[in-house]
Amino acid sequence: MARGAAPAPAVIAVPVEAPGAVPGAGAADLHGYLGADAAGVIASAGMTGRAGEVGLSVAGLDSGASRVVFLGVGDRSPEALRKAGAALARQVPSGRTAVASAVLDETDEGMQAFVEGVLLGSYRFSVKSSDPAPGPATQISLLVAGSAEHAQARLERAATVARAVGLARDLSNTPSSVKSPAWLAEQAVSQAGRHGLRSRVWAEADLASSGFGGLLGVGSGSPRPPRLIELSYQPPDYDRHVVLVGKGITFDSGGLSLKPNDNMKLMKTDMAGGAVVIAVMSALADLGVTARVTGLVAAAENMPSGSALRIGDVITHYGGRSVEVLNTDAEGRLVLADALAYADKVLDPDVVVDIATLTGAARVALGPAMAALYATDGALAAALLAAGRASGDRLWLMPLAEEYRNGLESPVADLANVARGSGRAGSIDAALFLREFAGPRPWAHLDVAGPARAAADDGEITKGATGFGASLLLRWLSGRWLPGDTAEAAPAGAALAGTGARWNLG
Repeated sequence: MARGAAPAPAVIAVPVEAPGAVPGAGAADLHGYLGADAAGVIASAGMTGRAGEVGLSVAGLDSGASRVVFLGVGDRSPEALRKAGAALARQVPSGRTAVASAVLDETDEGMQAFVEGVLLGSYRFSVKSSDPAPGPATQISLLVAGSAEHAQARLERAATVARAVGLARDLSNTPSSVKSPAWLAEQAVSQAGRHGLRSRVWAEADLASSGFGGLLGVGSGSPRPPRLIELSYQPPDYDRHVVLVGKGITFDSGGLSLKPNDNMKLMKTDMAGGAVVIAVMSALADLGVTARVTGLVAAAENMPSGSALRIGDVITHYGGRSVEVLNTDAEGRLVLADALAYADKVLDPDVVVDIATLTGAARVALGPAMAALYATDGALAAALLAAGRASGDRLWLMPLAEEYRNGLESPVADLANVARGSGRAGSIDAALFLREFAGPRPWAHLDVAGPARAAADDGEITKGATGFGASLLLRWLSGRWLPGDTAEAAPAGAALAGTGARWNLG
């Protein structure tokens, strides 16, 4: 790292690898600035090199002083590099510059993961009146290898994924006083206009004339009526059609089955699945996805009132299936059922995937770090699990236990929306309910009630809505993981070496 007249960057980041906290590429060039061997500085700091660990020092350059961030990169897996990128983002002052050698000689996947971590770790959502006006963009220069054009292409790809995750977070974090079903539809239509998608929105009268009884029933207690949002991406010469379905409950009070106050505090994010679908649709063209993709978001507000859905009511879903409502707080499956039935009967796709903050039972079973995956097709399940590992959005395959299906039987309707009796497997019951509406094609259900929200910053995750599922679905759709593909994943690509690439945060 030669001395020169250029202004010193605010931060110089040097990777530190585990085990033994070994300095990585670029550390040797710092010896003259640190007044000691870099390895000695790292040892005196007691660093372990675990992913996301940070050790600080100061280097004096001819053009000024810089903070040196010794950045733990763990085993240099994509997951570790994603955490390291997020840690670096939190060390760079707003509007300042940084130089990092963490991805020197890394594969394409490693570089993409690091950049995604940088961008997502810098995410913030706030509506405080004291927030400062936007200032200059933060600049992080990465030392990479190979051609600048190749590196820039990987940076752009990482930025596209990060922007999609950020959009999902923004939509989910928006207060429900603003975020009505109509507002969510407006945001979806706006994204469609920006990214070359076709859009259609069913308003209340359209839903009634078409028989969307689940959406109408759940939304009947609110003065802000429901919407069904359809976004369409259709590239030339597509060879398969994928439908994504997202739960869009813009606020969930539980309806007449009212939630306790503490349980309502997170319910502005109960449309996180719908936000992910909108975000994924916005990125398909930029990533060059070759499949036709339709995104459906079933949006409603679940509120108690004199006109609200009652316990014991029977509703008729799109396509004619009747459901007895035994719990109005099991509303997500009711709106999803309408969208799934519409996809089955009208869109006739090759594969359907739905994503929803559906059950507290999934969070109890798997905690906040991973989502429950249910699937009717083994190849589809394997593909989504692989995409989850690559993206960091981890999934755990759960059983569609046939012996539980009889719990959803009703004496007065085709189905009940929850199983009768206590002690049932709530997340499995919900998945079995949804399966009834998905039709005969491969179908998967992602119950993201745990990882869709975070109580604190952790790696690339930021407090509040996480956008969980957006990166996963984009990797699945843009990789070789769709039905009919013969390879599990696209090749990682060649390692890069010797050029610099710059990306602006903003």
